[in-house]
Amino acid sequence: QDQLTESGGDSVQSGGSLRLSCVASGFAFNLYAMGWFRRGPEKERELVAAISADGVMTYYAESVKGRFTISRDNGLNTLYLQMNTLERQDTALYSCARSGGPMYSLSHYSYPVSGPGTQVTVAS
Repeated sequence: QDQLTESGGDSVQSGGSLRLSCVASGFAFNLYAMGWFRRGPEKERELVAAISADGVMTYYAESVKGRFTISRDNGLNTLYLQMNTLERQDTALYSCARSGGPMYSLSHYSYPVSGPGTQVTVAS
């Protein structure tokens, strides 16, 4: 059974940093592109960052570009999201998701497996 489990969410002050982790099991992690999504209060679900299966190609939403870094360790079946200079508008439930193949898509419908999420709260 494909499973994703996130961790690392916390409450931080504006300007602070957090590192989220997502451990995958039940599938060949190294064959799939992965993404980080977030859903903030009264907001639509947003693709924040994505990474190809081999880790070479990455995508970032404009709202996080230059502040967030997505990475992966295929040997540990783990996806990461380093978040720096956090802002109040970054407050959201962050979840990782597996795509349908080795290259990421910007379509939410291309990520059939998601984790339950980890909460990030940024206080101003």
